[in-house]
Amino acid sequence: MKKLLSTFAAFTALTAAASAADLPRRAAPPIFTPVPVFTWTGFYAGFNAGYAFDAGNTNLNAFTQTANNPVTLTGPGGAAVPAAILPLGATLAYRNAERDGFTGGGQIGYNYQFTPGAGVVVGIEADAQYLDFGARRNNAFTTNAAVINPNFVPVNGVLSTLDFFGTVRGRIGYAFDRVLFYGTGGFAYASGDSRLNQFANVARGSDFLTGWAAGGGVEYALPTDSFLNFFRSSAVTLKVEGLYVNLDRGRGTVLPVVGGLQTAGGLVPVYNQFGTVRRDTEFAVVRAGLNYKFGTY
Repeated sequence: MKKLLSTFAAFTALTAAASAADLPRRAAPPIFTPVPVFTWTGFYAGFNAGYAFDAGNTNLNAFTQTANNPVTLTGPGGAAVPAAILPLGATLAYRNAERDGFTGGGQIGYNYQFTPGAGVVVGIEADAQYLDFGARRNNAFTTNAAVINPNFVPVNGVLSTLDFFGTVRGRIGYAFDRVLFYGTGGFAYASGDSRLNQFANVARGSDFLTGWAAGGGVEYALPTDSFLNFFRSSAVTLKVEGLYVNLDRGRGTVLPVVGGLQTAGGLVPVYNQFGTVRRDTEFAVVRAGLNYKFGTY
């Protein structure tokens, strides 16, 4: 009897083991990899190109020939000497000319997004730009004079000649994932050659101007594996931006240049001693840019 019970127990154990072997194995739980949420937080650097055009109101540079006007100077601090350009009573006026031209350069900055995905973004950006205003000078004029001094050289002393500008601006906007709408504003500066550089008896100089800039734009972040991502940055962004730059120099205290006279010593400036010059410099910029963002995804 004991032998029978032992045989039955062994058979039951073998049957249970065989049944357990036939049961399906429990699969390991899947590994969950969260998709990273894009954020605009991080440093960036890039370049841009666009078009700039005059947005200022430059006054008309005009004068009337009298016995004592216009004048030329014998030297720095020297006496004013009447310079006859036109017949007495005749007038000359330069045509107002709008300046425009190519602009391009680079920018660096930093953004901080308060909530990844969608949320407020604040930042700061600095840029430096080439400006093709220096080569676009308009010295065309109108006059009612029948005869003009043959040594007269037209030089419109009202026009400024800028060839470089830059800004340091704050930015604030709102991001919808990879799309950022923003406004911007801050400090602006510019430089260019002095209008009097071509004259023999005037020292060469340059203008350095300061003012402010404001504008806005939209920026879009491409996928990290974009073909434009040459530097393996965390993102490549494209932007379109409009900017207004105001470099207000105020009303000049020096006499406005109305032209030049060829002399044995070279070209000398001729001034309108009864005029003043409004030398405001304002222009607008429309440009597209490419940025490489480094830092947080």
